Amino acid sequence: MSRAHLRYAALLALTFMVAQSGDGFGPGTRVLLDAHNAYPERGQWSTRIHDALSTGLPLAIEQDLHWQTAGAAGPVSVVAHDDDALDGAPTLEAHFFATIRPVMERALAENRRETWPLITLNLDFKDNTPAHLDYVWEVLSRYDAWLTTAPRTATPADPAPFRVGPLLVLTGSDTAQRRRFHDDVPVGASLRVFGAMRPVPVPGDTKAQRARRAMRMTPAQHIDRAVDNYARWVNFPWSVIEAGGQQQAGAWTGSDAARLTAFVQRAHARGFWIRFYTLDGFAAADDRGFTASYNFGSPEAAASRWRAAITAGVDFVATDQYAAFSALRATPAPTSPGGSPRR
Repeated sequence: MSRAHLRYAALLALTFMVAQSGDGFGPGTRVLLDAHNAYPERGQWSTRIHDALSTGLPLAIEQDLHWQTAGAAGPVSVVAHDDDALDGAPTLEAHFFATIRPVMERALAENRRETWPLITLNLDFKDNTPAHLDYVWEVLSRYDAWLTTAPRTATPADPAPFRVGPLLVLTGSDTAQRRRFHDDVPVGASLRVFGAMRPVPVPGDTKAQRARRAMRMTPAQHIDRAVDNYARWVNFPWSVIEAGGQQQAGAWTGSDAARLTAFVQRAHARGFWIRFYTLDGFAAADDRGFTASYNFGSPEAAASRWRAAITAGVDFVATDQYAAFSALRATPAPTSPGGSPRR
């Protein structure tokens, strides 16, 4: 049997290693790996999506999308990190949907709906051109049988129940996305993708001023509204938890943990899933195309934040270190001499 066939068989075998079967998938019910940048970059790191899937299900997978108008293929949505790296970049359909097809088809055949959604696709649009959004909407229409949807209603402030499928699609907070993926959908039709709450503006003349004020803002000020029929999640950089973010983080403290927990509790109380990005810890020799600004500097520093995020109940923990995060999540938290989990 070829290596490709072995990988395919292993992927199918892992399909139903579901962490919380039957417990639902609403805010606060599961802590998922959010596999950051799970796509090739400039011809390298082609196994990322397979590495993510090999950690087991359920999980989330991020795909950065660019609108490629040059080349023989014509206008198409491609998966890439930078807009100068589009030559040879795979299409969204070929890279993501073709890869997960065996998982989705088996899920539909088994019909174990209590385990769904098995995969959350996190779309990070780098180009909100209307033609790009239209294109992705049409791609999603070809996979309607896989999708978690909700009815488009005449009362968008009220979240309608989901029709749960094995795939959930999330996108960002851009107003153009909301217009195309919600406002332009006829009442009575299905919403195929769900956006993030638009971030609360932070005043300040400089980036440093805004960062300091963001740290002084409470979770209630950052999350100042409730879930609606389209905006179902909130997405935060780590710099709202630790001043300066990953690059300036010191030792993890009890006050840090309390602030993280308060954000999670506020999001869940308002009906949102919550995601934090991107929690990495690596030495230069272990860099696999990761982003330096997301690096805490060591595996141990990242692990302390992963453990805190798991304890707090963060729904989507974005990291590039898929296997290490998944292994830590599967390991019981260390306990103090009195028997309670150490924070």
